[in-house]
Amino acid sequence: QMQVVESGGGSVQPGGSLRLSCVASGRFYGINNWGWYRQAPGQQRDLVATITRDGISHYAGSVKGRVTISRDLAKNTAYLQMNSLEPEDTAVYYCNVQAAPALDVWGQGTLVTVSS
Repeated sequence: QMQVVESGGGSVQPGGSLRLSCVASGRFYGINNWGWYRQAPGQQRDLVATITRDGISHYAGSVKGRVTISRDLAKNTAYLQMNSLEPEDTAVYYCNVQAAPALDVWGQGTLVTVSS
């Protein structure tokens, strides 16, 4: 079994920054992909960014240039650095981790609120 826990959410003013963390623990052979997704109230869950074990990243158009995804293989941790936050970024942010053997696990989410 693998567990995924996000942290780092909170309240911030427009233009501010936050850094989210996603830690995977438990029994697995290796992490292949990390993904950050977000879900605003009444909306579907949308992709924010993904990164592979090899460091290949992909970003949603709405966050490109403001968000950076990274990972630390030794710590089984992925990060999401978010800058120039806007009220539209308010959502619950979820981490998804895909690992061997055939594991695909979501965290419980962390709330990000951007408001003046």
